[in-house]
Amino acid sequence: MRLWSLHPHYLDRQGLLAAWRESLLAQAVLLGRTKGYTNHPQLFRFRESKDPAGALGAYLKEIADEAHNRNYRFDQEKIERINHGFTIDVTDGQLEFERQHLLAKILVRNPLETERIASLSAGPITPHPIFHAVHGPIEHWERGSLDRAPEEASGQQA
Repeated sequence: MRLWSLHPHYLDRQGLLAAWRESLLAQAVLLGRTKGYTNHPQLFRFRESKDPAGALGAYLKEIADEAHNRNYRFDQEKIERINHGFTIDVTDGQLEFERQHLLAKILVRNPLETERIASLSAGPITPHPIFHAVHGPIEHWERGSLDRAPEEASGQQA
């Protein structure tokens, strides 16, 4: 399960579809409708919010809106609850880690998506609208984040 901190416009077709599917699974977990994935680290930041299911609903809504912009039809009736009333902090180290992770995936599965690759390759990265970027290292809940600085995640030497 990957709940991207990056804005959904960076996701390629496969990434957007996976984000929708995995976010719906996350919603089911937060609503207690499944026994699997209950301790998944990607859910940590949503669980810490005042309204976990509402926060995830707002996250899903942005994915659905991006899908609509691309003329895909995601059934927004599947979103249980949406709370647009707050944001969740995400570190710039986490955003950079995810940028490099997504870029590697797109270069393998869609190497001809030059515009998307270029938008990921340089400049500041835009977070998903429910997230607010703050300075810091890779998030503690990210797999493999221990003993790893953001520079290492991006492939840069310190």
